[in-house]
Amino acid sequence: MNLWMWLLLACLLGYAWKLLGYVVPASLLRNPRMSRIAGTMTIGLLASLTIVNAVASGQALAFDARMGALAAAGIALWLRAPFLVVVLAGAGAAAGLRLLGWS
Repeated sequence: MNLWMWLLLACLLGYAWKLLGYVVPASLLRNPRMSRIAGTMTIGLLASLTIVNAVASGQALAFDARMGALAAAGIALWLRAPFLVVVLAGAGAAAGLRLLGWS
């Protein structure tokens, strides 16, 4: 199979998954346990994407300014800063570290 066939297959599977959501019984969606599971999965996926984007560079691990940005954002979260402050702290830390030559 070439790349276009894989891409079309992925599109078809994504569309089928979305259609499957319409046939799920409403009673299952109203279940509070299902809401907790969906919320927990969302947090887990977002956390894993953040870590992968922070420490991976292709097939290798990279410890660069992104790690400093992640640490600064983590400290801001620990201090219960608003989301915009967390983002700005991470961006500022990355910019400062790159300015200092830690790329």
